[in-house]
Amino acid sequence: MSDPSRPTEFSATSELDQLPDWDTEETAEWQASLDAVVRNAGPDRAVYLLRRVHEYAARSGLALPGLLSSDYINTIPASAQPVFPGDVAVESRITAVNRWNAAAMVTRGSRLGLGGHIATYASAAWLYEVGFNHFFQGKDGDGSGDQLYVQGHASPGIYARVFLEGRLDERQLDSFRREAGGHGLPSYPHPRRLPWLWEFPTVSMGLGPLAAIYQARFNRYLHARGIKDTSRSRVWAFLGDGEMDEPEAMAALALAAREGLDNLTFVINCNLQRLDGPVRSNSKIVQELEGRFRGAGWNVVKSLWGEAWDNVLRQDTTGALVHRLGEAPDAQMQTYAARDAAYIRTHFFTGDALSGIAARLSDAQLTDLFENSRGGHEPLKVHAAYRAAVEHHGAPTVILAQTVKGHTLGAGFESRNANHQMKKLTMAQFRDMRDVLELPIPDSALSGDLVPYWHPGENSEEVQYLRDRRTALGGPAPVRKVVVKPMQLPPAAPFEALTKGFGKQEVATTMALVRLVKDLMRVEETGRRWVPIIPDEARTFGMESLFPTAGIYSPHGQTYEPVDADQLLYYREAKNGQLIDEGITEAGSMAEFTAAATSYATHGEPMIPFYMFYSMFGFQRTGDQFWALADQMGRGFVIGATAGRTTMTGEGLQHADGHSHLLASANPATVSYDPAFAYEIAVVVREGLRRMYGDQPEDVFYYLTVYNEPKQQPAMPTGPEVEEGILRGIYRFRQAEPLGAGPRIQLLASGTAIHWVLEAQELLASQWGVQADVWSVTSWTELRRDALGADRARLRGEERVPYVTAALSGTPGPVLAVSDWMRQVPDQISQWVEQDYTSLGTDGFGLSDTRDAVRRYFHVDAESIVVAALDQLARADAIAPETVVQARDRYGRPGRPAIA
Repeated sequence: MSDPSRPTEFSATSELDQLPDWDTEETAEWQASLDAVVRNAGPDRAVYLLRRVHEYAARSGLALPGLLSSDYINTIPASAQPVFPGDVAVESRITAVNRWNAAAMVTRGSRLGLGGHIATYASAAWLYEVGFNHFFQGKDGDGSGDQLYVQGHASPGIYARVFLEGRLDERQLDSFRREAGGHGLPSYPHPRRLPWLWEFPTVSMGLGPLAAIYQARFNRYLHARGIKDTSRSRVWAFLGDGEMDEPEAMAALALAAREGLDNLTFVINCNLQRLDGPVRSNSKIVQELEGRFRGAGWNVVKSLWGEAWDNVLRQDTTGALVHRLGEAPDAQMQTYAARDAAYIRTHFFTGDALSGIAARLSDAQLTDLFENSRGGHEPLKVHAAYRAAVEHHGAPTVILAQTVKGHTLGAGFESRNANHQMKKLTMAQFRDMRDVLELPIPDSALSGDLVPYWHPGENSEEVQYLRDRRTALGGPAPVRKVVVKPMQLPPAAPFEALTKGFGKQEVATTMALVRLVKDLMRVEETGRRWVPIIPDEARTFGMESLFPTAGIYSPHGQTYEPVDADQLLYYREAKNGQLIDEGITEAGSMAEFTAAATSYATHGEPMIPFYMFYSMFGFQRTGDQFWALADQMGRGFVIGATAGRTTMTGEGLQHADGHSHLLASANPATVSYDPAFAYEIAVVVREGLRRMYGDQPEDVFYYLTVYNEPKQQPAMPTGPEVEEGILRGIYRFRQAEPLGAGPRIQLLASGTAIHWVLEAQELLASQWGVQADVWSVTSWTELRRDALGADRARLRGEERVPYVTAALSGTPGPVLAVSDWMRQVPDQISQWVEQDYTSLGTDGFGLSDTRDAVRRYFHVDAESIVVAALDQLARADAIAPETVVQARDRYGRPGRPAIA
């Protein structure tokens, strides 16, 4: 026994060294007892006792940090499994039919080289079927039902189930991956392609977990703000263990636990395989995931082994079997599933204790343990895990269900590294599968070249059972239901504040847009539907005034006194707060935006998300999420603030955005604008609200770029052609005078570049005798899309002139386009401009300096525009070439070379 007069030392770096030990003798006695257990019963027994004590202490309410991992066995023992509420025999037949039809659908499509995935659903079938039969709430009741994030590669199995329900027919199954005709089934969950069925696109792996967390969070947000009772809605995300390597998949685990999202369940299908081989060949992915989720604060339920293992584990009186299960790496476990009994006896059941257990098992029992008896393949085990999840309160739950990839597809598929690329079964394999599944399909039906679908009949017990279960749970699932709920559009007053201009006051377009949104949030009917979302930059964008008025959403409210409580614009959190300040996470902000942007479908409540971000960190950083948003048919406003490559004084390369409009132009659902003036913003936002939330809402979202550069904001020019031009993409802002005098050129500009062009217009007239008309291009992309539409119409034999062609038709002189973006952005319209066309832009990396210096560097400042305009006129023989040389020399600055 150690000296009780001295403090007990647990380790040289233990945090306990900093805490007082009030009874060192008692501490020493506990240590001595532990030493005795290790000597007499071994370290495994000591670990067991410590874990038991830890578990007991936690149940007694003592505040102890949780253990990060547990043994490689089921969390819920057989003795604690709840009674299964369904008919296992009938549900087994339903699952067998769905397995068959999923494999048949993909195999039939493979005749055309279309491909498809079979093995994922084969491993996860029971994970879905137990949910559909007993847990997933439909949308036929008063609530929103459950939200299901179906694993992308499992879609054939979901189609098979929907076919059995009667919502798809054989013709549609045969149209799997054949969408060009307009009636096919998409390869994966794509709401835009099959909008009555799929709610969430998930096959861009990693985005599903992130989106599911923020969907669950947004459900709570709607409830807290009194917009929709979502208390009975649960989010279920079905994921693959390989998918969890995507950084987005783990990005928001702490948020889900921190906010106590017990309305969220992850179901991770741990078949131990990714697309090319084992997820963790030399370790154990289940244990790794358990540690990461427990560490983040989640409730973890492991369903690893089936009923056949229960009796075997009861024979493990020494703990040797549990130890062996925990030490065998995943790649070896896959090998056991694919080998015979002799191999398993030799390589797994080693040592006296384990060989004794194996001796009491037949060869068939041994192979069944590893080939079939996995927790994810047995309805009673899956049901027990799901029941534990829905009954757990205070934290989200992750279910780690172990399966075999390719289960029931035969020895050629099960646990094979290549099964992700295996797209079809032979007829002989189908006959074997039929026998395994015990389906009453006659040999005569399997004698041809085309495997048949199997349906037990509309009046069969299986179909009636399936429909009865869905009726009891509130209707079909998955399903996407949109009930058009037109929103009363806001009055004219908030918009008029911008269209009237700001006089001599200089206002940045960022500030003008924020002012408009703040005014719109005060509108009685629609103000509460705005969802401002900011990734921790509210003060940068002038949105801090929303802190005390709208409040920042927090499920915990404000449990502290803010340091700025005595200030007017103090930081106020509230349970019913309207503003969502996500912190430094554009990915999380985008996931939140998507949940809000699709609330019109998910919850029947149209919301107006307004997501403002540093321009560089929008489409570049989260472009994949923007595509998922488009697929999910989200609606709302995304704002690229601090836009352009030259407005970010001093910030440098990774902040200077000159390409986001190019990235946005590739997304068909994005309506992009680069407004120059406040009144253009007012016109665009008002039209956006009409298009997205009016009587006939469109499935688009608006992208506006605004600038933190204060400039004078004029009143909106008069004339109906101005508003039309703003919305269509171009209008003449200032016409040169007098008409027809001297050489002439057309200057086109968007965003902040309009101010450089206006200065250039004056220089050209006063110093070089050149008249220039200035055009505001609010959207290069919308002009291009209109022109592409005209080209397609021409192929159909229709004549339609592109808007940009008509707008510039007959205007004298060449065209010079200028923007704070790469030249490719304005060059989008060049082929539809009849005049000689050239552009200036900010190609290359950004850099730190003053705005003037950076604009001269990129040759987009007023003087550079003048030189480019003169050069273009000289090439058209409208002026003498010497004039260009004179301009280059004149506009060279002290310490800088002439423009070249």
